[in-house]
Formats: sequence, structure tokens, C-alpha cells
Amino acid sequence: MGNFIINFTPNGMFPTRHMTTHVPISPDEIINEVLEARKYGVSMVHLHARNKEGKPTWEKKVYKEIIDGIRSVDGYNKNSLIICVSTSGRNWAEFEKRSECLDLEGASKPDMASLTLSSFNFSRSASVNSPEMIQKLAGKMKEKGIKPELEVFDTGMVNYAKYLQKKGLIKPPFYFNLLFGNIATAQAELLDLSLILTNLPEESYWSAAGIGRSQLKMNLNGIINGGGIRIGLEDNIFFDSEGSKLASNLELLKRINDISGLIEMKPYTPAEVRRLLNLGLWKG
Repeated sequence: MGNFIINFTPNGMFPTRHMTTHVPISPDEIINEVLEARKYGVSMVHLHARNKEGKPTWEKKVYKEIIDGIRSVDGYNKNSLIICVSTSGRNWAEFEKRSECLDLEGASKPDMASLTLSSFNFSRSASVNSPEMIQKLAGKMKEKGIKPELEVFDTGMVNYAKYLQKKGLIKPPFYFNLLFGNIATAQAELLDLSLILTNLPEESYWSAAGIGRSQLKMNLNGIINGGGIRIGLEDNIFFDSEGSKLASNLELLKRINDISGLIEMKPYTPAEVRRLLNLGLWKG
């Protein structure tokens, strides 16, 4: 039937070892998990760095350690994993902290960086993204030659992406992560997905993510509806919808591979996604 993007999110900012022993925390654990994930067709990895205490960190030296560790094995060529770093505002508000990872250079430079397109609430916290902050981050990504990974939790965020395009801060081809099932934003229903897809700008590629128990449902909707998937413990730590069994990242990836194979769908290679998104490689 066709191919799809697998965007792998191994740890995020929220899951802790107290919640699940499966979440990778240290740079070595993250590196090893990402490298293992390659055999399941992952083309893109969405990284969150953690400090020695296991808490989220913005520090580019930690991102550098992770990226260098991945590329020392995976290489850096047309078929190497596409690496995305996080500029999330969930834990800190300062532009300098949120954008520090964008200053990595040479073989440590990320291909992409997350750009959340509005403020919104999670169940216990807020992700604050002012118009000024979004535009400053987009501007720095443009300056550094790092493609934004556009994070959308509701239809209004798609409209803001079009606004950024009009201002010349982002340009096609676009890549969107569409996240569903959060308590205060778009729900994990086909109608919500259809509404957002209808509003995406031309030359857009996208992956569907479900938060918590909606992960598998929205991953399947992503594949069936011609998009990709975002998958991993960042969004969901359980293997089943009842929350009776903790999942590992590799278990989640294996299951989605098994299911997609039954309907004759297979993951894009990193090289194919690089061509779709017009992602070049570092030269130097």
C-alpha cells in the first residue's frame, strides 16, 4: 500500500524511573536505545536530554554527547537517522535555555528541532509558548539551517504555522507532529485528525501521535490515512490500554511493525525521509 515515517520519542521530559524502569535516562542509555530502534525502521528520533539526576536539561553539552554517540555508530550520511532536538518550554521559559541546543555545530548539529506552535495545558502543567518566543525560535532555526519539527495539538496551531510561513520564518516542505488525546487539546478521534489534516498547508508531511492510551489508536490512524507515526515512551509508558503492563520502547516499535506489515505498509528509510523533507547533510 505504501510507506510511512516512524518518529521515535524514547524518553521525553515526563517519564521517570519511578514510573517505569524502561525509560532511558543517561546519554548512554538513550544512545543504545536509539541504535537498537534502527532495526524497526525508525527514520527520525526526537531527543530530550536528561542531567545526572535524571531530570530534563537544556544543556547543549548533553545533547552533543547523545548526538555524537548516535552518529559514531550510525554515521552521518544520506541514510543516517534524522536527529531532532527539543526546544520545549514545559520546564523553563528563557529563550537562551530553550535555544541552546540549536548552537551545536559540525557533525553534532541536529537536523531538526521541535517548535510548538502555541501555549496549552497538560493535565498537571502548562507548555508556555508566546508568539515572541515561537518567532524567535523559528528565526534561529532558519539562521542555523535546522528544520522545524512543527508540533500541533489543535487546529489553531496549524493556522499559526501558516502565519509563520507568510512571515518567511518557515518554508516548505513542512513536517508536522500531530498530537492527540491530551486533556485540554484535540482528542484522539478521527474527526479531530481529519479537521487538522484538512487545514495543513501544501507540501506538508505529518505523523500522528496519541498521548497515553490513545497512542496505538492514533498511530494506526496515521498509517491508514497516509501519514506517519510518532511513537515511544515520551507519550505512553504502557503496552495496553488498561495500563496493566509497562512497555519498553522496542516492544512498542515491534508491535507497530508487525501491524503495518499485515497491511503491506513499511517504514520509510532515513534517506527517503531526507529527500521528502529536503534535509541536507553537514559539510566540513
